[in-house]
Amino acid sequence: MSVMTLPKTINFEKKSGMINQQLFNPQSIVVVGASNDVTKPGGKLLKNLIDSNYAGNLMVVNPSSSVVQGISAVASASEVVHADLAVLAIPAASCPASVRILAEKGVKAFIIISAGFSEVSDEGAALEAELKQIVDQHGACLIGPNCIGVLTPFHASVFTKPIPRLHPCGVDFISGSGATAVFIMESAIPKGLNFHSVISVGNSTQTGIEDVLEYFDETYNPMTSPNVKLIYLENIKNPDKLLYHASSLVRKGCHIAAIKAGTSVAGSRAAASHTGALASPDLAVEALFRKAGIVRCHGREELTTVACVFMSKPLKGKNIAIITHAGGPAVMLADALENGGLTIPHLEDCEAKTKLKEMLYAGSSVENPIDFLATGNEQQLNAIIDACENDFDNVDAMAVIYGSPGLFPVRDVYKMLDKKMRECRKPIYPILPSVINVKEDLAYFLSHGNVNFPDEVLLARALTMVYQTPPPSDDNIYLGGVDIPLVRRIIEKTENGFQPPEVIRELFVAVGINYVRDIVVRSEEEVLSAASEIGFPLVMKVIGPIHKTDVGGVSLNIKSNESVLNEYRRLMSIENATAVQLSEMLSGTELFAGAKYEPKFGHIILCGLGGIFVEAIKDVTSGLAPLSHTEAISMIQSLKGYKILKGYRGMPPVNEKKFAEILVRLSSMLRFATEIKELDVNPFFAKGDSIIAVDARIRIEHQ
Repeated sequence: MSVMTLPKTINFEKKSGMINQQLFNPQSIVVVGASNDVTKPGGKLLKNLIDSNYAGNLMVVNPSSSVVQGISAVASASEVVHADLAVLAIPAASCPASVRILAEKGVKAFIIISAGFSEVSDEGAALEAELKQIVDQHGACLIGPNCIGVLTPFHASVFTKPIPRLHPCGVDFISGSGATAVFIMESAIPKGLNFHSVISVGNSTQTGIEDVLEYFDETYNPMTSPNVKLIYLENIKNPDKLLYHASSLVRKGCHIAAIKAGTSVAGSRAAASHTGALASPDLAVEALFRKAGIVRCHGREELTTVACVFMSKPLKGKNIAIITHAGGPAVMLADALENGGLTIPHLEDCEAKTKLKEMLYAGSSVENPIDFLATGNEQQLNAIIDACENDFDNVDAMAVIYGSPGLFPVRDVYKMLDKKMRECRKPIYPILPSVINVKEDLAYFLSHGNVNFPDEVLLARALTMVYQTPPPSDDNIYLGGVDIPLVRRIIEKTENGFQPPEVIRELFVAVGINYVRDIVVRSEEEVLSAASEIGFPLVMKVIGPIHKTDVGGVSLNIKSNESVLNEYRRLMSIENATAVQLSEMLSGTELFAGAKYEPKFGHIILCGLGGIFVEAIKDVTSGLAPLSHTEAISMIQSLKGYKILKGYRGMPPVNEKKFAEILVRLSSMLRFATEIKELDVNPFFAKGDSIIAVDARIRIEHQ
């Protein structure tokens, strides 16, 4: 199949002031609004800078104190000689004047933690616009306003706690919400997750999450840059930019996990087609993340657990050995892993298995899970890990559950586990749930740079989410058999609204998708002639009403001229009926495909089981046009009903490569036909290598 390659660089709108080194590694910082009262944001921010041993020149602006927390202060911004970075904690109305003065003095980075801007009023929005105009004019970078600040290895310009441990190999974390950033750090720190930087963008007046991601992408060094990025966002202002830079980072070896909050389905309630009803903004996000290779998370604990998986050695298969001294957690872990598509393989009988059994206490099990009982010791766990690493070839990773019932010390076990996690080729996921009984030993384990998964089910979810997230799609549009010039000619002659069957057939022929033989009739003479041409049995459908089934507008298995005439008269009596469509009566597995144009995102492509299953089960997966074959296959295989497509209880399997090709062809057409706002094919009938579209709707809206 021929391809068209998309441009490797995209002309995103460039801002006057991009993220710069003055923000990340300032040699001098001025805190405007710092105070001696550490219960106020300005006071706490200065204290955090001092406590974190900021090594540069630290200055303070405070009109009523000459010394603030031991730092000499000046009365106004006009007295500041120079600074790389200015952090403002003053009333919103006072911010523009101070920013203007400091920008004119050469300050190139600003963090405004003050609230009271566009989030509260039109007057605040006007102040925000003024701030942007000033920093853009001077080529400076602005973070905020209405944010908690910025944490980097060089400075802690935040007014909140906790201050996480910063490490060169920690994660970079970007958040659109300051409070949520704090809660995510609270979730991460007890797991041993280290951070490299935390950037709270607040109102994103000038610099948003996409811009920070762009900076990370353009400055990425595989030898020195952190390779894990976490994102919390409530708005995606520039999906193309997010997709481009996230995909680029993942291809360079980064791992990205993100939470997207605030999606709404209200806009889909009035949609006329199945696709319109199903393709919520949330599915657009799902499709964008899938295309970029971003692991989608839905809560703080999921996000930080996925990050801990990223910090472990990479999982190169799906076979997990569960090593435990407690039966219940092992059962819950096994269930969650297998429900997510990973495998708990049977350990074949062998000499190593026999020797391992001899080393364990009576009652232990060397099946999988491997249970060495509550009294199991460090030597036994060591031997089990060695066997899984060296002797059991069908094991790709180990999950080790080891808490403490409080009977004996566990420090030696945690020391050995730390050593094995460094030495073994296969990843080891430690599940150490005794956060109270042996908290000092757990702290020792985490202090060596390890992570911990205190909840086995959360670990299983995180592993399956990482395992099931496909790599970023390629940049090609597949055009083999897709006649784009013909598609454009057909589109340009259409009128707005849902298209008649003749137009739909033309479009499907233009992109090489088989469409059922059908004839549209408007008289009794035509209906008998059409029935003779198509042959019995046949299907008759009303033309006009959108939801045909709801108005009794579909008749199946028509086998005689008398039935044809009777059904034609009945169908034409339905309100808004304009014609009747006759088509072949086909059978096979029913499939569904659809698309909806979502502003900013482009076309969301959906696929799933067809017929009533679309509405009853809503088992669909989504992707963004244009799709690659890999993306389309991943969408199909991610369906909950995938087993049905593989052939279930004597049913023949669906040719999933053929179905994937149809999805790719539709997406390629849509890439060049943004006038198509909704496309709905329900069903396709799949039988053997044949997949034929039977009923389709296409809504076109010309600008």
